[in-house]
Amino acid sequence: MNEQDTENRFEFLKGDKVLWMVILVISIFSIFPVYSASSNLEYIVNNGTTTGHVIKHMFFVVLGLAIMRVVGMVKYEYIGKLSSILLGLMIILLIVTMFTGQTIDGASASRWLKIPGTPISFQPSSFAFLMLIIYLCRYLTKKITRERLPIENIMYIFGPILLVFVLVAKDNGSTALMILMVSIIVLIIGQLHWKYIAGFISASFIAIVLFLIIALNTNLIGGNRVHTWMSRIETFTSSKAKTADVDDESVKAKNYQVMQAKAAIVHGGITGMGPGKSALKQMLPQSASDFIFAVIVEEYGLIGAAFLISMYLIMMIRIVMIASKMPAFFGSLLVLSLGVMIFVQLSVNIAVAVNLIPVTGQPLPLISYGGTSMLVTYLQLGIILNISSRIQIYDEEGLGKKQSVAEINDIA
Repeated sequence: MNEQDTENRFEFLKGDKVLWMVILVISIFSIFPVYSASSNLEYIVNNGTTTGHVIKHMFFVVLGLAIMRVVGMVKYEYIGKLSSILLGLMIILLIVTMFTGQTIDGASASRWLKIPGTPISFQPSSFAFLMLIIYLCRYLTKKITRERLPIENIMYIFGPILLVFVLVAKDNGSTALMILMVSIIVLIIGQLHWKYIAGFISASFIAIVLFLIIALNTNLIGGNRVHTWMSRIETFTSSKAKTADVDDESVKAKNYQVMQAKAAIVHGGITGMGPGKSALKQMLPQSASDFIFAVIVEEYGLIGAAFLISMYLIMMIRIVMIASKMPAFFGSLLVLSLGVMIFVQLSVNIAVAVNLIPVTGQPLPLISYGGTSMLVTYLQLGIILNISSRIQIYDEEGLGKKQSVAEINDIA
């Protein structure tokens, strides 16, 4: 009786219950650092009010949780079948963004596309990234039973990857590199032959080098941000160089973001200054988004940072467990691929905050203030939860681990 009541109580949370709990904990926790850090937007940037920003953040949290639940009601196979159409739509939006894109909050890159007749703007690159990964998972699964011709790999695998990479790279180099890196990982997990992967990596490296040479030495590629990327790399290397002159004002100016983030982390100590008591959030650029991890460490200390990282770690462990239990190859590959996307974004954000890599502008999943990235992360987790809810159904239908590749190919 009690067991049945418990099942009914958690019936709304369709899918892996532990993963649901972790998502809810991180989502609720995100409200506090966003509320604290968004005061920077009000008093320093003169953009809105702290209350207004936290209400907007809470709206996106609720909307994201609702999206997760709605996605759980749709068969994930259908999402795979629609991925090619949705990817094509995203590519069109990326092209439109190149010519009509807008900047937000003084950003130097036109990454946002405004929905006509509304004040709503979004980043097509985030959705294009997601659709590309889903498309790759479906294609790799659909063609897994036979050797693909080289022309097929070029047209249907490498072509879409490079097209999305090129369209995103002009205004968002870090996201473009993440797209390329995650796509290669998906190809490896998806069992594409090593000779094709090695050839693709070599061709991509040559193409990137040529792009950098042309962009740095000619005006053939207008509006690119290569000089910004090089400046960030130079800033990062100068901050690491032991021989750098710490009194050089130009060095201090370039390293300002990193210096403030490191100061905030050191200031937090073991237990932190307390919620809302960050002293450096007003001096830390992008404190509510790109550098929110530094604010969290300052306010909640090493203990708070360890708690948050442990939540992410549990999330990653559950994702791997779901993938290992899923008998259908497409479902397993898709779960792992989406998990890689989240893990890479998470790692990049924290690595930037602690000055392990150059500044990239990647948000902290489920935490950072902002709409598009949050909704995409919730959509990713919604698909993962959807697939986790199907594990029991597959077991009941007799699709066990000993099924052949042809028998578990659920989307061909």
